Amino acid sequence: MSDTQNEKTPGLSPDEELEVDHNQPPRAALLHEIIRTQGDHELERTVAALALSAIAAGLTMGLSFMAMGLFYSRLPDAESAHVIASLGYSAGFLAVILARQQLFTENTLTAVLPVMTSPTLHNLGRLLRLWGIVLVGNLVGTLLVAWVMLELPIFDSKTDVAFLEIGRKVMTNDMTQMLAKGIVSGWMIATMVWMIPSMEEAKIWIILMITYLMALGEFTHIIVGSVEVSYLVWAGEETWSRFWMTFALPTLVGNIIGGSCIFALISHAQVRGDSGKPPSQLLKEDKRSQP
Repeated sequence: MSDTQNEKTPGLSPDEELEVDHNQPPRAALLHEIIRTQGDHELERTVAALALSAIAAGLTMGLSFMAMGLFYSRLPDAESAHVIASLGYSAGFLAVILARQQLFTENTLTAVLPVMTSPTLHNLGRLLRLWGIVLVGNLVGTLLVAWVMLELPIFDSKTDVAFLEIGRKVMTNDMTQMLAKGIVSGWMIATMVWMIPSMEEAKIWIILMITYLMALGEFTHIIVGSVEVSYLVWAGEETWSRFWMTFALPTLVGNIIGGSCIFALISHAQVRGDSGKPPSQLLKEDKRSQP
């Protein structure tokens, strides 16, 4: 009898032992392979499919900006207003992720794992193609929804003022702060993407928890922030040069560093470090060992 068998609780029936095995949390290798497979599928999608989905995601992310503005305009001016209004930040993320639309910061993890698993020029080219299409599509959608929210007579004056205040708060950060906060934001989104496959039934709560904390900490996100800051530009309070150089570029770099260079790299190294084998090979060995 092996040491492992000796350590088991005595008196368990075969069915109970099977139940114990089924209730074990998924291995990191399994999570890695699920996300890598999802990323590989995304890398194979056509340009048209990626672009349309990305534009739709950019438009949908306007829900985060809209929800926060509506909260702020209806809450008293106090510190507690930020605590409550930050809940609205989750609206766009919930809609985009549950609708399976293309969001750039999700792809800083999912689309990167296939490249880390098989680092070829072909895979790198597929990654850059996906990133380029999705980022441009997301930004087109965010700029359009910000313009619509400003120009069409949809909201009352108090809400319009709240929208401006949200954008002004983002632009109080300098480039270094945009970068640093963007790194944290990218890392948090990658953490969320990694958690979801292991707790699919709690997906909504995971998205709510992570994105609420992002809003509460005022971490910068390239897509939501594009709605917030471009609203200021369309209103004439900011310039496009400040939009691109002060906000967009450092935030984008920060999101990529946090999602790809930190979280994805460490997660991939963790799985490879378990046995020195690729995650897909570990899963095949697991299946062969199962009865």
